[in-house]
Amino acid sequence: MSDETEAIKTTALILPGMGNSGPEHWQTLWERANPSFARVQQRDWNHPDCDEWRAVLEESVARAGADVVLIAHSMACALVAHWAAKTTLQIKGALLVAPADPEGPSFPKDAVGFAPVPRQPLRFHSIVVASTDDPYAGPEYARSVAEAWGSRFVSIGPKGHINSESGLGDWPEGFSLFQELTA
Repeated sequence: MSDETEAIKTTALILPGMGNSGPEHWQTLWERANPSFARVQQRDWNHPDCDEWRAVLEESVARAGADVVLIAHSMACALVAHWAAKTTLQIKGALLVAPADPEGPSFPKDAVGFAPVPRQPLRFHSIVVASTDDPYAGPEYARSVAEAWGSRFVSIGPKGHINSESGLGDWPEGFSLFQELTA
């Protein structure tokens, strides 16, 4: 993948969900492989506050500029929807992977302000990627938010929460979806 990533000029902002993305998570592997990728650092990864996270994302996008693509995982997908509903900034696109349902029974109680998720069309190209056996949201939820956001929907079969435990490594299929958004 490193030869492919060196040619990419588009800046990408990595948006992990609760707990951040560990060393073997595909987000971390992509960030390590490409110097134009930057992780949005949140003050508190274990007690997410949507308003606080949204303010940090707003600052990060303002610094990155309109050619940025967001790469969100889990509850960060809801973060992107909340941010998009309030910002005036423009971006190139967003890859929204394994969106967690803030109103679902598995959503962490330590996360506040993520429900309800805005369901208005996003003003940028986006792709929602879901697994058929994600413990944080069923494929029906992912398909419904993709439809509401005007996103392309991609189901990748039974891959859990599409994280390091899913055994995806640097997840080249996902990277191809990212590249679609940079074209």
